[in-house]
Amino acid sequence: MQIDKLRGKTLDQLFDSILTLKDREECYRFFDDLATINEIQSLAQRLEVARMLREGFTYHKIEKETGASTATISRVKRCLNYGNDTYQLALDRVKENQE
Repeated sequence: MQIDKLRGKTLDQLFDSILTLKDREECYRFFDDLATINEIQSLAQRLEVARMLREGFTYHKIEKETGASTATISRVKRCLNYGNDTYQLALDRVKENQE
């Protein structure tokens, strides 16, 4: 895992802080304070790209609908194929919670 290189007290604090958030509104407020709008949009875009790739959309359709570059789409696809399966995990959990 690439993130293993970053493991430590400060990253643990970030993740522990995120895990304490109780609802969507707290997430909105926390991320508004924590990150720029572009950073937040980039993270959301990657998750949407992952969802669309999982559902079989073409690169062209994903690029058109999300505005993501082909490089971003390729990176997300690589994570889906060879990563830690957490896009899948998160998207499945979101889907379960919506049902």
